[in-house]
Amino acid sequence: MSTLTDLLAEHTKLSGHAVDHLQLVVAEWQLLSDLSFADFLMWVPLDDDTFLCVAQARPTTAPTAHPEDVVGSMVDAEEHPQLRRAIGEQRICREEDPRWHLGVPVRREVIPVRRNGQVIAALSRNTNLAVPRVPSPLEISYLGSAADLCQMIADGTFPTTEPSPDVHTSPRVGDGLIRLDASGAVVFASPNALSAYHRMGHASDLVGVHLAPLTRSLIGDPFDATEVAQRIRQALDGQPSMRIEAESRRGAAVLFRALPLRPRGSAAGAIVLCRDVTEVRRRDRALMSKDATIREIHHRVKNNLQTVAALLRLQSRRTSSEEAREALAESVRRVTSIALVHETLSMSVDERVDLDDVVDKVIPMMSDVAATESKVVVRREGEFGIVTAELATPLVMVLTELVQNAFEHAYAPGQRGEVVVNSERSAKWLDVVISDDGRGLPPGFSLERTDRLGLQIVRTLVESELRGSLSLRRRPAGGTEAVLRVPLRARR
Repeated sequence: MSTLTDLLAEHTKLSGHAVDHLQLVVAEWQLLSDLSFADFLMWVPLDDDTFLCVAQARPTTAPTAHPEDVVGSMVDAEEHPQLRRAIGEQRICREEDPRWHLGVPVRREVIPVRRNGQVIAALSRNTNLAVPRVPSPLEISYLGSAADLCQMIADGTFPTTEPSPDVHTSPRVGDGLIRLDASGAVVFASPNALSAYHRMGHASDLVGVHLAPLTRSLIGDPFDATEVAQRIRQALDGQPSMRIEAESRRGAAVLFRALPLRPRGSAAGAIVLCRDVTEVRRRDRALMSKDATIREIHHRVKNNLQTVAALLRLQSRRTSSEEAREALAESVRRVTSIALVHETLSMSVDERVDLDDVVDKVIPMMSDVAATESKVVVRREGEFGIVTAELATPLVMVLTELVQNAFEHAYAPGQRGEVVVNSERSAKWLDVVISDDGRGLPPGFSLERTDRLGLQIVRTLVESELRGSLSLRRRPAGGTEAVLRVPLRARR
């Protein structure tokens, strides 16, 4: 489906500023739809008799009048005469009698969208009349606020470009709505808005109370209290505001946004949207605390593993047996590889590891070990990318064991050579090939029957932890290739 910008670029010659204004209308019109209990369709004229629908919004407060997608459809003036009248006469046009649409009675009215004195589009407000509605204070207040905002669209004073409305994170109609008169006194407060203020510490009703000083008295931080009160007063003076979050003296977190109501330029008060986000912020703090705790655990595990590695090195220096020293050196290498993973996790916020960073730290460490006996260099090709923590540790262990195996068995002491770690990643698989240009596999070699501890560790990790596959084969140009394939999808 084409976007609003695509449709306007393809079918109209509207200027960039006009297109930006229509984008602002669409950004705000969910508020209009919910207050009106009606669908909104945006129409742009293609000529005097044809109109194209370029955007659509459905209410969350009432049944939709258009279950079908109308964007991209066209109507003529005979089908929708109010469109031509509203654009030509530059005023809101209401339909006297409902029309039937898909078996549902629908009342239509059209609001011209004005910018800089010129009508650039029209909004059709279509109300589903199939569900009877009993007038209530909430409905009367919602519809009155919607009527004022729609008139401001026809006047060209709503929405404004500055400040940015932050509508995607702002409170919505259903979160809580308060209607203020021109003096700033509350004339209506929805149940959710009243609940939010009760949680902030106001025990009685809001009707008749001047909202700005009341809100200021409830907020704990003096700066935030002054800022929220000022934004409410600015809305009463005709200035729109961005959303703002404040915490009450009782610890309740509430989002606020104030919008001025000035139909035909006359001060009609303001509406204040509010949303109680106390539980959301509590969960956010809990998650932050949990993440910090997990990172601290990884940090302590890394420190403990480094201590273990240091103790093994100390033991190796005190051991006279060459075989024991080699075994301890291999243990130090394995422990250090795991410690590097935990070091990376201690700095991660989502339990994911940049494997390229870890491998680039492990490879120089292994090259230093090999330098005492051979002149083999290791290099990496391709990218491993980001992997989950549960894959990172066994994967790094497998890679280090396979590279170490090439050092130990592919080259004679002092022999020059090169080990290449090549990785290719797709949406589902990580394919790694570790190749060397050494002496190759011995005759009759079998990965399943080998007694080498390193390869036994590799087989166990690949099969039980990684759920992958591993094979060793001769290279056509000489040497050996270890081929590893690991699934990246989540394991069950």
